[in-house]
Amino acid sequence: MATNAQTITAGGPAAPVRPPGASEWTRRRIRIDTWASRLVLVGGVAIIAGIFAILVVIAAEVWPLVRPANATLLRSHAAADAAGAWQPAGGQSLGVDEYREIAYVVDRRGSLRLLSLASGREHPPVAVPIDGAEVSAVAPAGAARYALGTSDGRVVPMAVTFEVTYAGGRRTVAPRPAFAEPVTVDPAERRRIRNLAVAVTESGPVTVAQVGPGELILLTVVEKKALIGPSRREELRQALRVDADGEITRLALDARGEDLFVGTSRGHVLRYDLRDRASPARAEVIAAASAAGAPITALGFLIGDRTLVVGDHAGGVSSWQVIPPPDGGDRRLARIHQFERQAGAIQAVSASSRDKGFATADATGGVNLNYGTTGQTLLRLRGHGVGVQSVAIAPKADGLVALDGQGGIRHWRLDNPHPEVSWRALFGKVWYEGYSEPAYVWQSTGGTDDVEAKFSLTPLVYGTLKGTFYALLFAVPLALLAAVYVSEFMHPDLKAYVKPVVEIMAALPSVVLGFLAGLWLAPLVERVVPGLSLVPLVLPLVVLAALLLWRLLPGPVRGRVRPGTEVFLLVPVVALGLWVALALGGVLEATLLGGSYRAWLLSVLGLTYDQRNSLVVGIAMGFAVIPVIFTIAEDSLANVPSHLRAGSLALGATRWQTALRIVLPTASPGIFSAVMIGFGRAVGETMIVLMATGNTPVMEWSIFNGFRALSANIAVELPEAPEGGTLFRVLFLAALLLFCLTFAVNTLAELVRLRLRRRYRYL
Repeated sequence: MATNAQTITAGGPAAPVRPPGASEWTRRRIRIDTWASRLVLVGGVAIIAGIFAILVVIAAEVWPLVRPANATLLRSHAAADAAGAWQPAGGQSLGVDEYREIAYVVDRRGSLRLLSLASGREHPPVAVPIDGAEVSAVAPAGAARYALGTSDGRVVPMAVTFEVTYAGGRRTVAPRPAFAEPVTVDPAERRRIRNLAVAVTESGPVTVAQVGPGELILLTVVEKKALIGPSRREELRQALRVDADGEITRLALDARGEDLFVGTSRGHVLRYDLRDRASPARAEVIAAASAAGAPITALGFLIGDRTLVVGDHAGGVSSWQVIPPPDGGDRRLARIHQFERQAGAIQAVSASSRDKGFATADATGGVNLNYGTTGQTLLRLRGHGVGVQSVAIAPKADGLVALDGQGGIRHWRLDNPHPEVSWRALFGKVWYEGYSEPAYVWQSTGGTDDVEAKFSLTPLVYGTLKGTFYALLFAVPLALLAAVYVSEFMHPDLKAYVKPVVEIMAALPSVVLGFLAGLWLAPLVERVVPGLSLVPLVLPLVVLAALLLWRLLPGPVRGRVRPGTEVFLLVPVVALGLWVALALGGVLEATLLGGSYRAWLLSVLGLTYDQRNSLVVGIAMGFAVIPVIFTIAEDSLANVPSHLRAGSLALGATRWQTALRIVLPTASPGIFSAVMIGFGRAVGETMIVLMATGNTPVMEWSIFNGFRALSANIAVELPEAPEGGTLFRVLFLAALLLFCLTFAVNTLAELVRLRLRRRYRYL
């Protein structure tokens, strides 16, 4: 009987006989295969395009962070003729409103000059009530507040506000300067005020005026409010002789009235401690100039009055902070950053009222825009040969105005939305205000605008890798050993139930695992930490003891246990081992650890125990990772050809030797892929880390401390981040880091997997 029937004719064999409709069925199958292949191709391309689109969106949000700052010169107002030329007073005599429509200058002849930046038209000047004296010094005293020192020893407080009205859809900005009652600083001799520094404290204003080459007058005003009747005003006036090498050139007083800084003509800065106003004391003297002996020509504070900017005659610009030493002791003035040197002597310093940025102007007309936290010079504006006497950053930090020595004014529009960001600020150590040394810190928000934004991603990357390490440390041994046992030793009937149960574990929502880890597991682990530390020692001993007892049993008794079902006997043994370890942990804590393991950790090892820590995360996140690693690893082991096992067993190897030396090497590419997929699962985990770690961005490898991961940080911070702001874009950068990290790990894993596959493909 033939399988393929043929019809024999005289001319030779005829065509094979096909069943009716066979050609139509073949064409239909081909069409289905064609459309299926196209559908798979389209789906694959769509997935790749979707991933690429996600990458593009993330990169588009991150790109503005790396764009450099730029400035556009809007208008340059030339100086008036000699009769009407502006003669700015010394110090910070220039200001501008928040809309950058009106610039104002304190004129030395006793008037407030006002200029429209858009049209170049000068408004009528406002007279300063100084009765014919000259304005010899100007000092900032807060937002849009100034103190004017006069040639006859008086100080006039001044505030410049602007009234904004809208009529017919047009905005009108009108200046409203106000002057308070003058205060006589030097009533005895009424000497000219050369330099001036003012601080408005809670108890009253503190004024420091230079009246001689090395002589200062400290005026402290204390206003005491009475329950009944008018308040009482007390004035304390002290003469302070500055014993320094050289003359006084500049003064700076912080807003709290605690530290007075005096610059000299020899390049030194003296710090006076004014906390005890009745007896000011010189705390230290430092050489602050960039070149030996170069006079200090500019002093100024950044917003918050914690960072002092020092400019000298050699063009050097540096920032300084009074910091607490790491080991305690007296506070000291330390150099934090040295900025780029400018072409001429530094004439003026102006701090931003929005961030830690500041502008410095030199004697050649050049203006630099710097940022105090990162220590970078963001922008350099070349001069035109005429020295800049005063410079001001607009209140919204979107403009810059400079006044030269001839009365000319230049106005720039600034585009600098993310000055806080630099590669060093994101990944390096930064010396922040109030810190005794540089550190990696993530602190996205503060109580006020005075607090520096701290956007170091290093603690977050560190926390991500830390959590992943402890999760894999818990999950990989259990998952791989379980996969080997299920694949090589467990009875097939039992395997049919165990493997689906483990796979169902992967369906548990991570938010449920995080909830249980934070509210149930963390308090439980806290009570049994000494016992958990004994589990790796006690459990193997209990299992070995059970094995010895098993060997002592008679053969007929052991033969009643069907091969592959020994796990039922082992589970009670493991439970007994855990109970013994936890019981011994209580004994260990009571006898050797002084009754409190937490106190012992702190006193002996210097470690603190946080209830929500890496140990809890390792257990919870490891529980979530185990099903992924187990399933892929078990499939890889099960797919090893059976003839390899049979050949090994035929040569006399035991099942254990066969599993270790034949099956595991052959399945190693799949096992490695399982571990890498588990790594990716742990890196991207959010809810477990969010709910079980405490979210503290610290950099410690201690298993008893928490951490903050990149994914959890995005989940916490993104809902509160202003769209388009620096925090918003830095969080997208964190997402880009996660994307690149998983892409790099997966690519490396695939290369290793292919190499292992080539190595063991001939087995």
